[in-house]
Amino acid sequence: MSLTKRLAATAAAVTVAALVPLTAAPASATTLPAPPSPTCNPSVDTFWDEVVSAQVDPVVTEFLGFTVAPGTTGTYQKSLQRVDSVSTSVNSSREFTAEFSGLFAKVGLRTSLSVASTRATTETETVTVTQQFNELGRYGLYRGTRKVAGQFVRYTCARTGPTTGFWINTNPNGAGTYTTFADIELGTVVCTHPEPAGSLSALARQRIGNC
Repeated sequence: MSLTKRLAATAAAVTVAALVPLTAAPASATTLPAPPSPTCNPSVDTFWDEVVSAQVDPVVTEFLGFTVAPGTTGTYQKSLQRVDSVSTSVNSSREFTAEFSGLFAKVGLRTSLSVASTRATTETETVTVTQQFNELGRYGLYRGTRKVAGQFVRYTCARTGPTTGFWINTNPNGAGTYTTFADIELGTVVCTHPEPAGSLSALARQRIGNC
């Protein structure tokens, strides 16, 4: 039976009250968020997204460690090496439409971060840093970001009439997955200077090794 016929049959067989709950979450999962009303107006409402979870982790994407030895202080120009990357994705796909920009806006509000909301990646051809070093020591030059990943729900308004419809969860498993990242950070770390725990700079300092 086609989707149109199934929706028409559903509309004829049930009342609005019978449309609750909007979806059945997996038995082992936490109750998923749902639209405030079971009904919708398809001429106005298209879909409704909400963030289920958001995990923020620092990621060093490019790095170069080196030593400033006696007689070698001064200005250096260094090309960093790529060690990792982060790309925006929806349901593990990097090819998604602009319709998900609203979801990423909600991710930004939830995490208080300015996150990428369109197809984007941290991958670049070359990252070059010019830095002056006046003290001896073991240094790390890094570029990185904060990766934000989690789950979301998406409901689509299923039409039952010109201005009537009801919300249906369009994720096969109840919740989908997303990945995005925050602003890019470029910096320098040194073995002799501890960095705040859990920070991007602390993660970069660990890459120097044996500090």
